[in-house]
Amino acid sequence: MIVKNAELETVCGITSKLPENGQIEVAFAGKSNVGKSSLINGLMNRKSLARTSSAPGKTQTINFYAVTGRRETKKEAQGMVSADEKVYLVDLPGYGYAKVSQNEKQKWGKMIEDYLHKSKQLKLVFLLIDIRHAPSENDRIMYDWIRRNGYDPIIIATKLDKINRSQIQKQVKLIRTTLQAGADTQIVPYSAQTKQGREEIWELIETEYLGKAEVEMDGK
Repeated sequence: MIVKNAELETVCGITSKLPENGQIEVAFAGKSNVGKSSLINGLMNRKSLARTSSAPGKTQTINFYAVTGRRETKKEAQGMVSADEKVYLVDLPGYGYAKVSQNEKQKWGKMIEDYLHKSKQLKLVFLLIDIRHAPSENDRIMYDWIRRNGYDPIIIATKLDKINRSQIQKQVKLIRTTLQAGADTQIVPYSAQTKQGREEIWELIETEYLGKAEVEMDGK
C-alpha cells in the first residue's frame, strides 16, 4: 500500500468502550519489547507515530492507527486510478512484562479478550516473535489463545537484522516447531532497520482482506 495519511485515532484503556469502526482492523500482538511499535511505524512510513521505548511494558492501551492509502490493482495497471482505502492497525498491549502486577496483567488480558470477541471489523491478527529466540511460554499461550478466539495468526519474526542471513531458515523452523504451528501458518521475517518484510506484510493484508471486495466485484 502507498500510505498517504496515518494518525493515532483512538486510544482505549481498561475502562474504555471499544470504537465501532466502519473499516477493516488488523491487530498486532506480542510480548513487551518485541518491536510492535517499530513495526507499525514501518508499515505507516512514520518514524515515531507509534511511540517506541527500550523499556518494556510501554503500551498499556489498545491503540487504533487509521491508515489511508492506495494499492496497485489490475484496474490501476490498465490506467484506472483506484480509490483511497482505509484500514486500522491496532496495537495491543504487550504481555510477559515481569514488573507489572498480576492484577494488572489480568486486566490487560481481559481487555484484549474483549477486543478479540467484540470487534466486528477485526479480520486478521499478527503475532510478533523475536526471531533470535525460541518462542517463550507466553508466546505459545498467546498463539493458542488467538486460535481459540477464532483467528489464524500470521507470525512476524522481528529483529531480523540481529541475526546472520544463514540463520534465518533455522530460526523460522524453530519458531514453527515450538509453537506447533502447521505448514499453513505463515511466518514473515521482518527488520525494523531495513524494512525487509514490509511489502510482504502489506500484501498479506491487501490480498486476504482489502482484496476480497475487489475479487467479489470482478466475479460478478
